[in-house]
Amino acid sequence: QVQLVESGGGLVQAGDSLRLSCAASGLTFSNYALGWFRQAPMTEREFVAAISGSGGSTYYGDSVKGRFTISRENAKNKAYLQMNNLTPEDTAVYYCATLRGAYSAQAMRRMTTPDYWGQGTQVTVSS
Repeated sequence: QVQLVESGGGLVQAGDSLRLSCAASGLTFSNYALGWFRQAPMTEREFVAAISGSGGSTYYGDSVKGRFTISRENAKNKAYLQMNNLTPEDTAVYYCATLRGAYSAQAMRRMTTPDYWGQGTQVTVSS
């Protein structure tokens, strides 16, 4: 049974940093691209970042480029999202997700439906 578990969310002030983690189990982690998505109330889910299975390719949404960094440690079955210079507009529930296949990190950037989702972690940024 595949499980993705996010952690690291919380309440911070504008300008602060947070690091989200995604722990995966029940799959061969390196065979899957890993993506982060977010959804704020009354909005559609938004692509944040994705990383290929090897970690060699990364992609970012325009709103987070230059502030967020995605990474992964395949030996630990974990992925991370380092978020710097947070703003209130970053407030959302953040989800990690995985997708298998060639060019799957790019596919997640195009909002291709992932194979598996985590339950989400809340990030709240106060002004």
